[in-house]
Amino acid sequence: MPITLRLALRDWDYMTPLVLGDVSSPKLEIKVDRVGTLISHVGKSDAYDAAETSFSRYTQLRIDGDDSVVGIPNFIMRGFRHRCVITTKESPITTFAQLAGKRIGVTGWRDSGNTWTRAALRREGVGVEDAMWYAGRLTEAHPIVDRLDGFGRPGLIEAAPGERPMVDLLKEGQLDAIFTPFMPDGYFAGGSGLRQVLSDFRAAEHRYFADVGYVPGMHLIGFKKEFVAEHPWVIAELSSLIDQSQRIWLSKRRKYADTTPFMLDELLKSASELPEGFDASGFVANRKMIADFASELHVQGILPRLVKPEELFPFDTDGSRTSPA
Repeated sequence: MPITLRLALRDWDYMTPLVLGDVSSPKLEIKVDRVGTLISHVGKSDAYDAAETSFSRYTQLRIDGDDSVVGIPNFIMRGFRHRCVITTKESPITTFAQLAGKRIGVTGWRDSGNTWTRAALRREGVGVEDAMWYAGRLTEAHPIVDRLDGFGRPGLIEAAPGERPMVDLLKEGQLDAIFTPFMPDGYFAGGSGLRQVLSDFRAAEHRYFADVGYVPGMHLIGFKKEFVAEHPWVIAELSSLIDQSQRIWLSKRRKYADTTPFMLDELLKSASELPEGFDASGFVANRKMIADFASELHVQGILPRLVKPEELFPFDTDGSRTSPA
């Protein structure tokens, strides 16, 4: 009899075969709950056995000595961050270096994506101390919550003025740029009045990949420690299913690309411009990226010390240990 795995995931397109049952396991009955907001701490959840988990928050748990969540190096959300910095169409800012001394909004200070974006700015000479930062909600539709996460510093890192939506503040000239994980509603309609800071962000991302050799990972799968202890094989089983789902979806997307004009051209470019396996799961394939992320968290003052990749991921995607016990 298969065991039941209660899994919380966002609606990533390549998870569709897994959700629909096109990939399955005789050992697992996977019940996927599609969530819009990540589970804050799956180790304390009564509803789930595993969940999509923030890389930065998982890292914080590990450094705090909380081992109730076992993360696996299968990064189900990856993305370049150069495209995620927006400003107004009238803004004179066209480079990351020009953000020095400017007012920048972020949707959450220690969010994984924002950590990677600050890393990209730091490569252009703009560190945390070189700008004024405001943390807040992106639009009116987003909730008012604490987005400073305890990292506020008066005069450097503050809450958005009046908790007002940052897109509104940007359009009014109270912010110079915003880091955003997703483009705000209306952005693609053409009349938003907004644009990416970098006009050719794709070229910048090519240069970044040539330098570092990876596409940054932001979310991973976290298991309850007790669930893994009872079923140690579940790590390898779920990771394999996710990889299969991704391969099936890529094949289908290439076949049915005509549903979105120019998608075929984009798929051809991506296939030729990125090496095969750039999104591979597994500890060895991602060790450098994991180490760089841990370093950024430390340099940016989010983690009190530098942690080794093996500290963060004691288990690989096949269930084996990454270092001797």
